[in-house]
Amino acid sequence: MSERTGARHDLRYDINLSMLFTELPLLRRPAAARAAGFTAIEFWWPFTVAVPADAEVDAFVTAVNDAGVQLVGLNFFAGDMPAGDRGLVSWVGRESEFRDSADVALGIAERLGCRTFNALYGNRLDGVEPAEQDELALSTLDQLATAAAGQDGQVVLEPLSGAPRYPLLTAADALGVIDKVGRPNVTLLADFYHLAVNGDDVAAVIAEHTGRIGHVQIADAPGRGEPGSGELDLDGHLAAVEAAGYTGWVGIEYKPTSDSETSLAWLPRERRAA
Repeated sequence: MSERTGARHDLRYDINLSMLFTELPLLRRPAAARAAGFTAIEFWWPFTVAVPADAEVDAFVTAVNDAGVQLVGLNFFAGDMPAGDRGLVSWVGRESEFRDSADVALGIAERLGCRTFNALYGNRLDGVEPAEQDELALSTLDQLATAAAGQDGQVVLEPLSGAPRYPLLTAADALGVIDKVGRPNVTLLADFYHLAVNGDDVAAVIAEHTGRIGHVQIADAPGRGEPGSGELDLDGHLAAVEAAGYTGWVGIEYKPTSDSETSLAWLPRERRAA
């Protein structure tokens, strides 16, 4: 796999430091990524609370800047992810908390030049009608689109697997919401792992919807490990999405089957720097 991965396309890779180099404290990961040859990174929400202290934000920005890497993707605060939360975009009752957190995310992005924001939709809630959650989500996404546009940014919406109460499972589910929002900078995050696990035909999604994809992420399936650990033709899918016109980043977002550095053997070092 290592000899052919990357040879069939010229897309740029970034590395997700909420999934890789987790052997290290979070603030040491940007430097570890740079030492491994990467010049671009992405993160989920890098704090434990919606609105961290200014000192925590400053420390994060400093760690990225000092490492000499570019932050190309940032998730908005998504709740308690280890406990099963998957976003606040549709979470009725937490609107103010999410709005304040989004302001922090946009501020970080402005300082670091990040232009892609992942807005996880949120799980279905007991005692709340799905229609009420969906109405809130459309309003929230519209507001996020306006704010991101002010920084020449985009909001991406992601189908997820492994979250039974999360309503966006397929590309069609996410695109249905994107259609209702109707903003050009609200686009699809195509994580080939999640799409495949949820039964989407990844090749068909690429063929039909590449023009609406704002960001791509990869992991192999089954298992969500590094490329070559499963059965997905990730090289083929990346070559196809590039041929269909995608020129954005490819986020490496997998669970390493060994330590992070060893798990990256599939990607030649000369392909890691953007």
